[in-house]
Amino acid sequence: MCTALGVSERRACKVTGQHRSTQRKPANPRPDEKLLTAEIIRLASQYGRYGYRRITALLRNDGWTVNAKRVERIWRREGLKVPKKQPKRGRLWLNDGSCMRLRPQYRGHVWSYDFAADRTLDGKAFRMLTVIDEHSRECLAIHVQR
Repeated sequence: MCTALGVSERRACKVTGQHRSTQRKPANPRPDEKLLTAEIIRLASQYGRYGYRRITALLRNDGWTVNAKRVERIWRREGLKVPKKQPKRGRLWLNDGSCMRLRPQYRGHVWSYDFAADRTLDGKAFRMLTVIDEHSRECLAIHVQR
């Protein structure tokens, strides 16, 4: 029976949504928990693309005796995440240094074209040549032919 509120442990755990086994033993954090957390946050901010496994390896190289599960637990508790990888952009130059692709500065500056293929309901294939203004993303022309 919880003495503070006069409610049973079973009822209190049901209301708060916690498992009863979490209430049996008080949590005793390790003495180096705060130092380790600070070090993990420092390494995660220094090496932004590293996950908790590589951070664990760096900690071990620095002399910490930690396993990956403990680092992962702290990692999740602190809300650390590896940012999504940015998509690769196409090359803007050739090997001789000349420009291959222009970035659009204004409407009508850079056009691009592409072929798209599809089929009609009776199964006959056709292709479309589309011309697009890169700045406004406006379709300038579509030429359809079998």
